[in-house]
Amino acid sequence: MFKILRKEVLAKETVEMEIEAPYIARKTKPGQFVIIRINEKGERIPLTVVDTYPDKGSFTMVFKVVGLSTLKLSRLNAGDMIADVVGPLGNPTEIKKYGTVAVIGGGVGIATIIPVMKALKECGNYIIGIIGARSVDYLFYEDRVRKLSDEFYLTTDDGSKGRKGFVTDVLRELLESGRKIDLVYSVGPAIMMKVTCDVTRPYKVKTIVSLNSIMVDGTGMCGACRVIVGGEVKFTCVDGPEFDGHLVDFNTLLNRLKMYREEEKLALERYLKEVSVHA
Repeated sequence: MFKILRKEVLAKETVEMEIEAPYIARKTKPGQFVIIRINEKGERIPLTVVDTYPDKGSFTMVFKVVGLSTLKLSRLNAGDMIADVVGPLGNPTEIKKYGTVAVIGGGVGIATIIPVMKALKECGNYIIGIIGARSVDYLFYEDRVRKLSDEFYLTTDDGSKGRKGFVTDVLRELLESGRKIDLVYSVGPAIMMKVTCDVTRPYKVKTIVSLNSIMVDGTGMCGACRVIVGGEVKFTCVDGPEFDGHLVDFNTLLNRLKMYREEEKLALERYLKEVSVHA
């Protein structure tokens, strides 16, 4: 069992939790993730590790309430226990001095870029931070990303804060202006990462994406997280989660992400109905 030490609502439907897990706190590197299970009958949920506190023996994770499992998780509080937390999983980000790096976070992907930005900054890279959200209500970690950036841009789909539009609009304009960017690191909704790669491909700028495939066991056994990269089948959990975005078959990924949408909707509706009956 793993204890929740702290819980904070960061934005609409977005929650940060600090979990007591000494081994994970000591061993996790930027880019890696954990899989959690709320209880014995719970769904396994992959979540990115944001901050680690080896001295305290804890780490933080951020999640968006999108379905039944994340709704149940969001209803837990400090002092409550989580049945299982497995990690660190996946391969860490390749951290080195590239030069100028555009780090892009969209939606809950903003949480994922924090440890990567820190590490890239420490290696002496010039960081262009670009983050975006649906609206100001969904925006979080703005100050953290701003402090880690040498150059900072903020977009919202509806223009409620920052520039109206998408993170890819900013990236496109930077590249069109002739700006030299040595690496793009992008995390967010699959469609956002796909468009990011479409923008950088003509400029031959290396683009790394962290994929959010459907995942079950997280150790390469089940194949649920399979993606096609460079014409070959890869498992996001053990071969990724980061890949060369120009090689990812995003159309297949987008289709796979929709596979259980109806079942997820029905499960959530059934749970909410049961809760209302017993309320």
